[in-house]
Amino acid sequence: MKYLLIALVAALLFIPFLGAVHLFDWDEINFAEAAREMIVSHNYSQVQIDFRPFWEKPPLFIWMQVGSMYLFGVNDFAARFPNAIIGIATLVSLFAIGKKTVDEKFGYWWALVYAGSWLPHFYFKSGIIDPTFNLFIFLAIYFAYRIGYNPKTLRMAIFSGLFLGLAVLTKGPVAILVALLTLLVYWIWNKGKISIGFAHLGLIALFACITTLLWFGYEILTHGWWFVNEFVAYQIRLLTTEDAGHGGPFFYHWIVLLIGCFPASTFLFTYLQGRKKTIYTTPAATELKDFKIWMWVLFWVVLILFSIVKTKIVHYSSLCYFPLSFLAAWQVYKLSEGKQQLRGWNIALILFIGIVLGLAIAVLPLVGVYKDMLIPYIGDKFAVANLQAEVPWSVAEAAYGAGYIILVIVSAVLLMRKQISKGLLCLFISSILVIQVTVVHFVPKIEAYSQRAAIDYFISLQGKDVYVKALGYHSYAQHYYSREQPHSNKNYYNEDWLLNGQIDKPAYFICRITDSEPYRHHPNLEVIGEKNGFVFLKRK
Repeated sequence: MKYLLIALVAALLFIPFLGAVHLFDWDEINFAEAAREMIVSHNYSQVQIDFRPFWEKPPLFIWMQVGSMYLFGVNDFAARFPNAIIGIATLVSLFAIGKKTVDEKFGYWWALVYAGSWLPHFYFKSGIIDPTFNLFIFLAIYFAYRIGYNPKTLRMAIFSGLFLGLAVLTKGPVAILVALLTLLVYWIWNKGKISIGFAHLGLIALFACITTLLWFGYEILTHGWWFVNEFVAYQIRLLTTEDAGHGGPFFYHWIVLLIGCFPASTFLFTYLQGRKKTIYTTPAATELKDFKIWMWVLFWVVLILFSIVKTKIVHYSSLCYFPLSFLAAWQVYKLSEGKQQLRGWNIALILFIGIVLGLAIAVLPLVGVYKDMLIPYIGDKFAVANLQAEVPWSVAEAAYGAGYIILVIVSAVLLMRKQISKGLLCLFISSILVIQVTVVHFVPKIEAYSQRAAIDYFISLQGKDVYVKALGYHSYAQHYYSREQPHSNKNYYNEDWLLNGQIDKPAYFICRITDSEPYRHHPNLEVIGEKNGFVFLKRK
């Protein structure tokens, strides 16, 4: 019954309003388009974009979206629905693991800490691959840890291998890299003491191979090695070079986790307080200590690995959410039990980050209301044009941010007055509520500035036998939102042919205002519209 209750609450948090806003370019639209093209082409083995092989990602998450689209149709809700289900499974899993590792109360705290933190919650309402990958790789590591504490060690190894294989099928061999690094660092930290033997490693490897060969093996047997070779080459390139301009400083992900995982991230700092060395005398306590080591190792492996990796994208460090939320929940649990004390600087950090987030939410509608005063100070022509979008704002909407600030302050006051459980509940539940407001109320308005004009243009071309092409920038939206069908004339992939060749059907184009001059004066193009930073053109 308790598991059902958590599942129902999670469903209420993650499923409603999934289709309230268009998918965002690139990642959300990328995966949804791959799923749509699987349905159109009936090619369920190879991931495709623009009906050409796309070897950047394995197909498991795409298959999940395909199943969702068969249920709900090809739409934005269906593209995001699999992650909502993964969100439900994640909170139920955290409760179950927390209950087994510590007790039932801790299980509730862990689920609340995860759901009550910004990015961990927000990602379950998205259509990106990472929440699914993160759950699989976390479960693979969890069952590997359980080998030392469950009499059915072979079963634990099998489960670990299966989930590791599913993680590989979701995002690729980076799952194996993370798992091996975590195992190696744990072994070094524990001075060579580890309960995972060679037989267990063999079983993990065997069942991971069996799982991954369901796709890799079939693909090799059916189409040869070229697709798999390109897939592996891309994964290596992604780790060693900056991809698509997504570079950043070494501490990029550290800042992302501190701000994006608020409030959970602030409780990690309670580990900095001087602590007496704990002597673990019972088997349960020893097991808990070991699990904490595994979580710390996983946290640092992921954080340092993706700090070193050249490509810096927000969700690359999202696997840290599991160990971070566990370690934060453990501190929260000890605080609620009176076994840990919050220092003044702990509360000050909670106040600082909470107020900064609240101010950001409060300022957003003010920017919309007073944008004409701000535009003269903005040097980006495209951003200025984006701000011309007609989006209804009112000063009163700043109350959402102000309300969050008040709730964070109330939480801090309760914590200072030693009403710890009330303060913690207020802090995490208020974050859940404001996250919902942000997703439902603010994200659609932000999308109206950033891409809606382009999306509406593509939607207007649905059902028409035409070519659609983005000029001067990369996008997947023209394929997904125009519901593009395969083109028999393969010259379509040649931009010069579309612009200058003997085309066999109408061709429509889009570009950003900052790149538009060459196309405005192109002899074969005519401008048919312009809106919010996007210029729409048609081949004469």
